[in-house]
Amino acid sequence: MKHIAIIYTLIIYFSLNASAQLKQRLFFGQIREKSSNAEIPFVSIAILNPEGKPGASAMADDKGKFSVSTMLQGKVTLEFSFMSYRKISRIIDTDQSKIDLGTILMEPDPLVLKDVSVTAIKSPVNLSLDKKVFEVGKDILSQSGSVTELLSGVPSVSVAPGGAVSLRGNSSVLVLINGRRSGLTAGTALGQLSADQVDRVEVIANPSSKYDASGSAGIINIVLKKNKKGGFNGQVRVVGGIPNETRFSPSLNYKSNKLNLFSTIGLRFSDYVGLYKTDQSVNQNGINSMLNQRQDENRHDDGRLVYFGADFQPDSLNTITMAYLRNATKDHDKTTLAYNYFSTAPDSSLVRSGESWEQRDYNQIEFNYTKLFKKPGKKLTLDMQYDFWNSAKNWNLSTQRISPYPEQRPEIRTTSIGSSKDFAAQSDMVIPLDSNSTLEYGVKGENRKVGSNYLAESRVGSVWTIIDNIDNGVAYNEFIGSAYLQFRSKVKHFSYQAGLRSEYTQVSINDRKEIYDNKKNYVKLFPTVHLAYELGKGTSLQWSYSRRINRPSLYSLYPFNELTDYNSRYIGNPDLNPSYANVFELGLLKRIGTLTINPSLYYQHNTGVILDYSYRENGLFISMPVNISLEERSGAELSILYNPYKWLQMNMEVNAYHFRQAGIYASQDFAYSGSTITSRFGAQVKLPSKSSLQARYNFSGAVNNAQNNMKAVHAIDMGIAQNFLKDKASLLFDVSNLFNLRRFSTTTVGKDFKITQENSPNAARYRLTFVYRLNLTGDQAVRQAKSGNRS
Repeated sequence: MKHIAIIYTLIIYFSLNASAQLKQRLFFGQIREKSSNAEIPFVSIAILNPEGKPGASAMADDKGKFSVSTMLQGKVTLEFSFMSYRKISRIIDTDQSKIDLGTILMEPDPLVLKDVSVTAIKSPVNLSLDKKVFEVGKDILSQSGSVTELLSGVPSVSVAPGGAVSLRGNSSVLVLINGRRSGLTAGTALGQLSADQVDRVEVIANPSSKYDASGSAGIINIVLKKNKKGGFNGQVRVVGGIPNETRFSPSLNYKSNKLNLFSTIGLRFSDYVGLYKTDQSVNQNGINSMLNQRQDENRHDDGRLVYFGADFQPDSLNTITMAYLRNATKDHDKTTLAYNYFSTAPDSSLVRSGESWEQRDYNQIEFNYTKLFKKPGKKLTLDMQYDFWNSAKNWNLSTQRISPYPEQRPEIRTTSIGSSKDFAAQSDMVIPLDSNSTLEYGVKGENRKVGSNYLAESRVGSVWTIIDNIDNGVAYNEFIGSAYLQFRSKVKHFSYQAGLRSEYTQVSINDRKEIYDNKKNYVKLFPTVHLAYELGKGTSLQWSYSRRINRPSLYSLYPFNELTDYNSRYIGNPDLNPSYANVFELGLLKRIGTLTINPSLYYQHNTGVILDYSYRENGLFISMPVNISLEERSGAELSILYNPYKWLQMNMEVNAYHFRQAGIYASQDFAYSGSTITSRFGAQVKLPSKSSLQARYNFSGAVNNAQNNMKAVHAIDMGIAQNFLKDKASLLFDVSNLFNLRRFSTTTVGKDFKITQENSPNAARYRLTFVYRLNLTGDQAVRQAKSGNRS
């Protein structure tokens, strides 16, 4: 199998030759708005015969460019239609096989626009068979906060207290930015990014071979905003909140026929208040000892972002993009931990005060070349990107015994210094074979080098000594080379897509003290199949399969971590292996007027699953990730959109699944089976005078495994918006985590201990946002950073 995969990866580019094509007529061009010359994306195009019956249809891409082919001969009519624009018709009476229609100019329909602006409301959620799309610009609750908060409101997505993202309750999810991996998704970095930079979020539960095979739960693709309007335009966004959240983000862009210049500056000053409570009990030699712990946390984050670049289009077939991004953050956190120990009576009390300073500089240089061909639909893209960052964090910890007698414990200080260099290059080719069939293939190579040094010391008198030999440095090197081939076609009401992706992975982890020296090399094949059938008007059925991989994160591999807590530690595991999943899904999409229903059934068979294992050693509670043998998941999900009136939009989602886990690590048996349910309900109301109101309720049911029991989590978010100055300005007020309901309660049970934790990482937050647009109105967007390489 290994040799087959290597051969497949090497020859994929050379195995694609000419294929026979049916004789057909091809029409192509670009669609723009007449007054502004701005590109109009996703316009519907239909080819009609002389009797007015459709012979073929297509849709323009995100730059307004289109190509559509037909076997119809003689005179035909092309119709161009798009919401809020007047329909355009072009009669073609020529026998040429390739017809360039040039630029199609469309005009807004004043009557439709008037109706939409006064009475209609657009849904923030769109459903299709292969993905769910969350439109950020249409969602009041996602205008002011961070990307982490935004994801909390996305269908099928949940976010844990530490920022870990899950899809359908499965944390093995790949988060992309603009279709690619990104350093901006590492750790808690998404909490540093402003949600107003995001255009939409795509949730892809069972991706095709075109995407990286990582993430057994699927892919969350965060698509950032782009400038589509000609001339000078931009916007200024100012946010103020309680607890303190001050954001100032001006953007300015210029777009002409051949050149698009874009720039964004972002300043952010935020405070966060967290509360963490822990109860621990230990049974040792028949004696019970207990601990009550309380941690109060105050975090202050400063962020400064600058992004600028240019798109150059020398002609209609070629586009070159170059850009630079710098995102610098400074965090200053203060935490106080109170420990009360007792057995049959109070024993002793400790207080630990901690203060940390962290600085991180993330840089990104991007290059893109897009080549279109005279043959409509044929496209070549080349992407290269270099990400590099540096970070440094220092902790100072002071511990005092309060009772039964005062005592100063040794002071502790820790230092961690990290850096990363990541270069990725990717090329993709799309070749239409005929009006219904398309071939896609591509290659990608990525090389990442990460270094991290960590030192922990305690002071006795004037002498600093190293704690538990924590004075080391780890070097992580990773190379992933991949190639894919994908074919899709349609026969009447039946469409299908089949693909195969090959990935070669080379990983090495070593340290200064030569304790760890792990190397892993493997080649794997990842097939995908998607089948769809149109049962009737507004009704479609799809079945899909994919094989996927979940590689361990850097955080889970590093063998040392912070010592903030006097009583517990998290330790990475350099011996972790990737896990693999076979994913099956059956979905139905039904549209009945303004009602859209999307039920689906899914099954996942996972091997080598990564779970956290908790144990007690030398008086410390330690958690570390380990591989277990098996996890099976089977579930059902139902998504509903309903617009009973033009001024009211509602959406609901329910996901229920059963899982079974099996495996043994050390003395812990992970065999367990259970079920849980998650749901989300939202409503948005269009009020008079260009106002709107939105509310959302999230529920995550209790979920357990062999060691952990997590209680259900509830959350309510609300917001109201007002447009004025002819839609050039907006004022928004929103509340996240209303009533402080979003609390996470977990109980962990081990061989001789029990730990119960209740975490409230973010208190209720109240924000007021003002947005002023220059030559932009409504949801029109400014250009933002394209992406990064890796998490």
